[in-house]
Amino acid sequence: MNTLFMHCRPGFEGEVCSEIAEHAARLNVAGYAKAKTNAACAEFVCTEEDGAERLMKGQRFAQLIFPRQWARGVFLDLPETDRISVILAQLANFPTCGSLWLEVVDTNDGKELSNFCRKFEAPLRKALTQAGKLVEDASKPRLLLTFKSGREVFLGMADADNSAMWPMGIPRLKFPRESPSRSTLKLEEAWHHFIPRDQWDERLSGEMTAVDLGAAPGGWTYQLVRRGMLVTAIDNGPMAESLMGTGLVQHLMADGFTFKPRHPVDWMVCDIVEKPARNAALLETWLGEGLCREAVVNLKLPMKQRYAEVRRLLQRIEEGFEARGIRVEIGCKQLYHDREEVTCHLRRLDGKRR
Repeated sequence: MNTLFMHCRPGFEGEVCSEIAEHAARLNVAGYAKAKTNAACAEFVCTEEDGAERLMKGQRFAQLIFPRQWARGVFLDLPETDRISVILAQLANFPTCGSLWLEVVDTNDGKELSNFCRKFEAPLRKALTQAGKLVEDASKPRLLLTFKSGREVFLGMADADNSAMWPMGIPRLKFPRESPSRSTLKLEEAWHHFIPRDQWDERLSGEMTAVDLGAAPGGWTYQLVRRGMLVTAIDNGPMAESLMGTGLVQHLMADGFTFKPRHPVDWMVCDIVEKPARNAALLETWLGEGLCREAVVNLKLPMKQRYAEVRRLLQRIEEGFEARGIRVEIGCKQLYHDREEVTCHLRRLDGKRR
């Protein structure tokens, strides 16, 4: 099992290759990355048999930026009929797994395979259980089968606590009809990704205050209000009347890049379409000056060298906090609901606000 297979957003295969190659070099895992444009997946082929396993053990999946999902394993050609027998034979070299996910890549061809996977999963699950290759045990690795077609599958494994929370890394979030824009799902997904679910009541409390920079018409404000927070919405454009009617939103027509709250707040969120360096500077200011405790900000990406630009910005942010002498937890991910952007989450760890 010397191949690491990764899902990603179509068009970002090159970024996945650059990122995983950098981590492999750091961990002294020999191999090479490869991908086809718009294939929505990439591979890192290790030259040593245990290379993919060492790479996964040395890198936390949650800290990867562009891969949506990963698994180590092998590709397998399938016959037109009796696919299960061929899969079972190949799995003889795999350990017993504790869960099963059938996945497809995020392309039109992949979506067409979804119906096949739904029909195939039940008989496959039954056969795996009878063969002793699948038991319900969260401590055992997850078996991930990614179908490239009905005749080709990647048989992979990943630790359940070091891989995506959802199949293919695609969250099953329902768009709330009350929200004024679909961008609301970006912030909801960010909370799922960056904040453990058992900490939501503490870190997303209704007793908190928040600022939404570039808020109109209120997709991100909606999520804050939904948690019961008092929100200051900053935008020269109009906010949705449904949000203003809650009594939890104060709308100020001001510049999101110059506004500062009179008193520190718990949360700052920002989805302003602007050069990434300018949005990154906002993070440094708000966290560095103690204007907020946590923040979620989207960074729009350039057309080229996107991974290199993200790494440069994250390094600049980190160095800025080090110069100030404060400890900040920094996370960055291209979420499913992101497009030409990544989402950053920052949290002050010293608990101090000026």
